[in-house]
Amino acid sequence: KVLSVYVCIKKQQQDVMGFLAANKIEFEECDIAANEANRKWMRENIPEESRPAQGNPLPPQIFNEEKYCGNYEAFFDAREDNAVYAFLGLTAPPGSKEAEALAKKAAQ
Repeated sequence: KVLSVYVCIKKQQQDVMGFLAANKIEFEECDIAANEANRKWMRENIPEESRPAQGNPLPPQIFNEEKYCGNYEAFFDAREDNAVYAFLGLTAPPGSKEAEALAKKAAQ
């Protein structure tokens, strides 16, 4: 079971980073396995209401500078809703599905 959890987490991390890279969104990967300071910072900066009832929050956790965006499930939901840029606290680029959806909504 531990291996499958690790594989799942690794796949989720690759999914997030692959999306960011494909959309030319600059990001920094912060390794929490090999860097205790990164692990401590991540755990301390996840809002109380976003923490699991038991145990520690698992990666991937996404931040825009100091602002907490969410975990993989929230990222996945935002991607399904064409709202990743809003989720990340970024402006959707012109021509993107998200920008088109926002423009359509504003016109209503």
